[in-house]
Formats: sequence, structure tokens, C-alpha cells
Amino acid sequence: MCTTSQGGNKKMPVQIPDDTDFTSFKEQCENQEGWTARYNKGNVTVWCRDEECKTIQKLKMRIVCKDVTAETLYDVLHDTSYRKNWDSNMIDTHDIGRLTVNADVGYYSWKCPSPLKNRDFITMRSWLPLGNDYLIINYSVKHPQYPPRKDCVRAVSLLTGYLIQSSGENSSTLYYLTQVDPKGSLPKWVVNRASQFVAPKAMKKIYKACQKYPEWKRKHNPNLKPWIYPEQNTLPCINVSDLVLQRADSLENIDESRLTEEKQAQRHSDDEET
Repeated sequence: MCTTSQGGNKKMPVQIPDDTDFTSFKEQCENQEGWTARYNKGNVTVWCRDEECKTIQKLKMRIVCKDVTAETLYDVLHDTSYRKNWDSNMIDTHDIGRLTVNADVGYYSWKCPSPLKNRDFITMRSWLPLGNDYLIINYSVKHPQYPPRKDCVRAVSLLTGYLIQSSGENSSTLYYLTQVDPKGSLPKWVVNRASQFVAPKAMKKIYKACQKYPEWKRKHNPNLKPWIYPEQNTLPCINVSDLVLQRADSLENIDESRLTEEKQAQRHSDDEET
């Protein structure tokens, strides 16, 4: 079992989320006050936080999954070995190490729409079953062995996570809330496209991935679920005192605000697929 001393950097120490943090995140997902709907079609809704639409976007999404259990959603969002099958924007993702039985540190990089530079994150992720709900939340940290790379812009997750709620024997609802500093001045078309096209498409991809997951998992280590059975976790231990909260103002900003879209018209049709 990993030890988790709360010492280390006194300026910006890393705190592993507790029940209060998870409850607060759940309330943010469920509360609609101060949010503006930017997309509402079929089983997907996307909201933007009113006062933050013009700066660092705080987006919230919801998808109703009529034939997917909450347990399957939870497994899909945890299973990094399955992610490459559905996350077409992902360049690389891998777990770095574990902090506790329900907290770890990981790396994720993703392709941004051309001609923007790609982004990557180092995040501390924590998860918790809470009654009939499942929650997964993360925020950015610094890891001494994972400095910013030259081929990516190191972005900052201020708060990102999922709330999964069971709504029946074989149905569930997924909320995804994210507040990310992309570390740069983005053009308006990117900000608009995030809520109108990218976010809905991402939620639909997760839904389709969940429908195919049970069959896939039966053929790929069906009993291996370290997010449920911590004794299966073979990641190296990380002491929380070795981590520091990743502050956005300590990273370089880049100005991409004048970059224009490239071939977005052809992509919009793909983005609007159900």
C-alpha cells in the first residue's frame, strides 16, 4: 500500500480529494444555475458557464445512455487499454503511478485541430463510488520526471471529471465537467467549435464505446479491473509530497488567436454524426 505524506512543497501542496470535494463536484454537475445551453440535440446537452465563456471555458456535458449500465460507463472511463479504441483525438495516455487505492497520476496528450499545437497534461485522478453514483475527478500536477515537452503545449486541468448516475437496471446518465486552461490565446472558431461540435461528438463516442465494451472486455483480461480491485494494481507508488500543484501562470502562454481554420467544413459533417 502506498504511503501519502502531506508534506512537500509548502507553496502549492497537492491534496488528494476527500468526500467533500466529490460532493461539491456532484453538485456542480447537477446544478444548472449560471449555465447556458450551447447544444441540445437528441440525448446530448452541452452547457457553458456564463461568466467564463470568453476566457477559460468551463464546459459541462450530459448524455443519457438508455442501454448502458453505470458500471459499464465507469469501467470504460477507467480502462486506459480500451481508450485507444474510441478516443481518436488521443496521442498517448498512460498511468505513471499510484498514490492511494483510489488515486493515481497519469499522462494524456491529444491532437488539437490543425493548425494548433497539440496539448498534453499530467493529472492526479481520484475516483469514488458514492451510493448509486460513480465519480472520477482530476486536476493538473507537476511530476519531476515529466517536464513539459517540446512537441506539445502543457495545458492545465483546473478541474475535470465525470459523474455517472444509474437511472435504471440497464440505463444511466453521464455528466462530464471540464475547466481547462489551454495555455494560449485561442481563436474564436476553436472556442465555438469546442461546445458546438467537439464536445457532443466526444460524448457520443463514449456512449458507442460503452455499447461495445462488454464484448471487448470478455476477450481482454476480463477479470482485470484495478479501479475496483486495488490489489490488482501493479503501478509504482508515488508519494504525494513529490508532487506540486501545476499552476497555469508558471507555464508559457502561446498566441494562436490569429490562426485560421483548415478544412473544418469537411470535418463538421463527421462531428454531427450521431
